[in-house]
Amino acid sequence: MTQLSKIRWTAALAALLILSLGAGSAGPQSSAQANSSDRVTYAPALAERARPPRIPNDVELMRDVAFGKGGDRPLKLNILRPKNPPNRPMPVVVFVHGGGWRAGNKNVGIPRLVRLAQKGYFTVSIDYRLSGEAVFPAQIEDCKCAVRWLRAHAKEYDLDPDRIGVWGTSAGGHLVALLGTSGGAKELEGKGGWEKYSSRVQAVVDCFGPTDLLKIMADAGRSKVQGRREFGSGKNPVALLIGGPIEENKDKAAEASPVTYVSKDDPPFLILHGDQDPLVPLVQSERFCEALKKAGVEAELHVVKGAGHGFARLGEVSHMIRNFFDEHLKVR
Repeated sequence: MTQLSKIRWTAALAALLILSLGAGSAGPQSSAQANSSDRVTYAPALAERARPPRIPNDVELMRDVAFGKGGDRPLKLNILRPKNPPNRPMPVVVFVHGGGWRAGNKNVGIPRLVRLAQKGYFTVSIDYRLSGEAVFPAQIEDCKCAVRWLRAHAKEYDLDPDRIGVWGTSAGGHLVALLGTSGGAKELEGKGGWEKYSSRVQAVVDCFGPTDLLKIMADAGRSKVQGRREFGSGKNPVALLIGGPIEENKDKAAEASPVTYVSKDDPPFLILHGDQDPLVPLVQSERFCEALKKAGVEAELHVVKGAGHGFARLGEVSHMIRNFFDEHLKVR
């Protein structure tokens, strides 16, 4: 091997190692990287850390706006809104990031919300306490606090407090599903601020989120899709979320499950899930959708063929998400 070849080979190896470390830093989602669709899905999250997203001229980005407290520290969100807002109070969409409840941050939501902001929505991407900092119900308390903050500041930002939708992926899908079903659960409100305002939401987009934590291990065991062992140990994401193994904390697992709270007054749901998901079994979304419909809730499950834990072809579902919010949040 010539000296030049050695240099090129060494540089290529170094680049590969850096890429591997970067992908691993994405947290629990990186365990699904054997699926090519997952690599594409989480690439935006890695790119977000590498460089700021491009914000079009017609959208305003406001970073790190405090909305409440999680324990003793401030919680923050990013705002994207149209620079030329409509002549009526704006509908709102809240994005909740994934990461197995133990990783991720609000910056991941910025590129996902740009198109909605361009369409006249006031959008926010929020942070919440991760499981390494606090166990459940801290995460849903922080999400509910963000919704209450929006209502408390509706006049200041010219928002419509009766038209708030939520959108989340993976662990964020779980949290928005829980926002949708637990509107009357006072025990999940927390003390982060703005307690006199409601945390109910009017539309939910749940992307491949766990919905029944009591059954997720059994569902994973029965799955025909390889790699679904994420929830089988005491250090799995659900165990870290609820503070211990599922089998030893069944009451807590039930308390953290969106399906527990399903009732006829829940808002409309759009549920999106890949049929090759190696982390969250598709049956979780199937049973959840059935439970919502049985209760009389408007719910639709769209199964993305060939997709793993995430969607390589986001364009396939992005128009569905925008149309869903337009249908349920925009004034006709």
